[in-house]
Amino acid sequence: MKDYKSLYFVGAGGIGMAALERYFLAKGKKVAGYDRIPSELTDALQAEGVEIAFDENPDLIPEYCRDKETTLVVYTPAVPAEHAGLSYFRDNGFEVVKRARVLGLVTHDSKALCFAGTHGKTTTSSMAAHILEVSGVGSNAFLGGVLRNYDSNFLLSSTSPYSVIEADEFDRSFHHLTPYVAVITSTDADHLDIYGNYENYLESFAHFTELIRPDGALVVHTGLDLKPRVADGVKVYTYSLDEGDFHAARVRKGNGEIIFDFVTPWETVEDIKLGVPVNVNIENAVAAMASCRLVDIDGNAMREAIASFMGPKRRFEFWLKEPGDNGKVVIDDYAHHPNELAASISSVRELYSGRKVTVMFQPHLYTRTRDFAPEFAKALSQADEVILLPIYPARELPIEGVTSEIILKDVKCEKKSIYSKENLIKSIHLLNFDILLVLGAGDIVNMLPQICEEVKKQAR
Repeated sequence: MKDYKSLYFVGAGGIGMAALERYFLAKGKKVAGYDRIPSELTDALQAEGVEIAFDENPDLIPEYCRDKETTLVVYTPAVPAEHAGLSYFRDNGFEVVKRARVLGLVTHDSKALCFAGTHGKTTTSSMAAHILEVSGVGSNAFLGGVLRNYDSNFLLSSTSPYSVIEADEFDRSFHHLTPYVAVITSTDADHLDIYGNYENYLESFAHFTELIRPDGALVVHTGLDLKPRVADGVKVYTYSLDEGDFHAARVRKGNGEIIFDFVTPWETVEDIKLGVPVNVNIENAVAAMASCRLVDIDGNAMREAIASFMGPKRRFEFWLKEPGDNGKVVIDDYAHHPNELAASISSVRELYSGRKVTVMFQPHLYTRTRDFAPEFAKALSQADEVILLPIYPARELPIEGVTSEIILKDVKCEKKSIYSKENLIKSIHLLNFDILLVLGAGDIVNMLPQICEEVKKQAR
């Protein structure tokens, strides 16, 4: 990497790409790139020194990124192969690599704590990075969400031997990593457009376990279909909510708090208080603390860190919380897999027992909607009212017959509907929100400021 003076990122506004951009800026490299549309994240990156174009015309590539000997080009698989900028670099002999390969190179010489799984990996990796930061050990952390504690998805340390990685299974990206401690939170089927079937998906996770260093460890959730294939010398531990080598005990809930004891094979750390008190974060905290215990972080630092952890943006993030027992509440969650939806809705039900829960969901990807429509409908049926938006396509082209309607038709709620984004904004004042849970990995987050403003107007 030291031979490269500049890096060009195709898909520069992606959350994972942003962490690498910030890393290389901190290393004194020149950083530029392309993204399809401006966003809050691209605004922040530009302010920090990344030169970003929003047109794929190769003429917009900066002069300092036109020397193939000194420029490395990094791209995300979400960018189409025929992208004009990518074509320019390939046609002119540049080294063009996936983000995952660069992340593997960056972390190869560190002791990498890598968090994989269908869901839970952003929160668990973020918790682990925060624990290391609070302990004073620190890390170079490359995360899939912007941490509210730091307003960044990247933490930098010039002295720590550790890196913290959100290990993404999409496009087998996590196969480029060399974990010191690997955590696998879940292996529910996903990305079947890439893997074809569930067996191939599981095989990908099994191969990931083969990459763990011989002096390392695997922490895996109990009860998974996965059969790990670790090298000789790798220690294997299990975890879950209430069983396994690492688990929670004496869980206490009340007055908006969740407190539990963290049980390890060696000791019990008492009175862990969740900074973000939702059920799913008990297991997330157990996984994160397990990884940190394996690199000798003490219980007091873990207790302090979990209590002060504010969570990543878009992971059960409160946007509006009016005072009083009947105050309106708006919560945003990045959930985009059926099991994530079910867990999120269940958490809201428990937090606000007896109150009306309205769920607004934007499906993400045509293939995921096609593959899991019945499961989405079952999860959404836990709500009192469901509002669906059209599918957010991301990297995909439409599939005939695949629309939000194939989810809606099987939702059991009496009140259910589909709105376009334009009609939703016009109609918000007519909708009787009480507790509003906004779900999805697309651009629905951009509507939240207007949604909250309309909800506030109703209260006035």
